[in-house]
Amino acid sequence: MRHLLLAASLAIPAALAVTGQPSLAAAQSPGLEQACIAVAKHFLLTPVLKTGVVQSFPELNPPGARLTYSTRENPQPTDFNNVIECEFGKPQAPFDLVRFCVSNTCYAPTEEEPERQRRFQEVKALMDRQK
Repeated sequence: MRHLLLAASLAIPAALAVTGQPSLAAAQSPGLEQACIAVAKHFLLTPVLKTGVVQSFPELNPPGARLTYSTRENPQPTDFNNVIECEFGKPQAPFDLVRFCVSNTCYAPTEEEPERQRRFQEVKALMDRQK
């Protein structure tokens, strides 16, 4: 019986690797990931966003997500060189956006530059409307 359990535990990850399905570790919080994708779409003013690597961190304080993206219609693997990072007040809906960074520029209610504060408030208002 022990050998059957061991064989089954080894076969499942191997089957996932063959089928190309993501592991549980890769998608820790689909809700956080989708919220960050929504932040990116609102900020970039695009209805469609192609994502590359998407990571979420519900266990951190504040919880958040990070992803690579491309705005090209048919992106190549090398086109996913843009990054957005999102921080939220809670790891579950409603997430309550507290900060986001696109490349090296961050947007939050506490940013010193008024334009960055305004962009944050706009995206937060759009996110709040989705609740």
